[in-house]
Amino acid sequence: MGSIAIGVDVGGSHVSCAACNISEKKYLPETFSENDLDNQGTAEEIIEVWSKTIQSTIDKVGIENVAGIGFAMPGPFDYDLGIAKFKGNNKKFENIYGLNVPEALRAKMDLPADFPIRFINDATAFAIGEDWIGKAIGSKHSMAITLGTGFGSAFLCDRLPVVSGDSVPESGCVWHLPFRDGSADDFFSTRGFLNRYFEQTGKELAGVKEMAELAQNDQVAKSLFDDFGTQLGLFLYPWMAKFGVEILVIGGNISYAFPLFGESLNRSLKSQGADIRIAVSELKETASMIGSAVLVDDPYFEKLKSLLPQMS
Repeated sequence: MGSIAIGVDVGGSHVSCAACNISEKKYLPETFSENDLDNQGTAEEIIEVWSKTIQSTIDKVGIENVAGIGFAMPGPFDYDLGIAKFKGNNKKFENIYGLNVPEALRAKMDLPADFPIRFINDATAFAIGEDWIGKAIGSKHSMAITLGTGFGSAFLCDRLPVVSGDSVPESGCVWHLPFRDGSADDFFSTRGFLNRYFEQTGKELAGVKEMAELAQNDQVAKSLFDDFGTQLGLFLYPWMAKFGVEILVIGGNISYAFPLFGESLNRSLKSQGADIRIAVSELKETASMIGSAVLVDDPYFEKLKSLLPQMS
């Protein structure tokens, strides 16, 4: 076995993967592979696309050099046992509910029964990637959030996710916490943005990117971004203060619009007495692949694995 780890990022409409050299702390961009994915497909179709994408990356580095595979996977998922729990509200990957993913992949890819295939929540993988070689490198207490289709988050202390205790919300994530007349996920997400724009203008937009393009001349769009930053600061600060966050790293598609809400976010945090650095991820989705690849590092995984049952 070599020191190469494969990191896989499972999205709603595509799957991406790449290799990292764990011992040298290096992402290997030339190994990147990606394929579109129908999340309503059969279990066989989904496993086929995942394995084809992973195989493409393995072919670039040689299976003899690969120590294992790590997955950044959205929930609900049994990260400890590698069993899919998608059903009901998710409307994605429902056909693999109950599937033992490591077993299915090992069978499909003709891998040994003990070949390491490990899993972690996608937002946590993003945070680990940013801590490993991204914006949070060298920090003791960091928080990473992903703003997009959903509102992902993770708290890290000394490189490890914190998922229980008084200093973090349940499961170490904030999406489920109440905010306004719904959850934080309802407000701090693409659909929250688009719903608020529609309520004020009667116009339906395709996405936040379109809204960001309008913001230069559209007062409603501009004010919604401004309010988004203010509310994000008010919502996050109590938990960031409790945890002692030194740096907040922001990723996800909405982070591309940071110039439109960054100032109000900073202002909102400062008004509450916060002294927290804010950084926009440069790695973006790559951070999730890197973070999941780090799971293949045995000493790190030994410390992490007891936390997996508390992630959902």
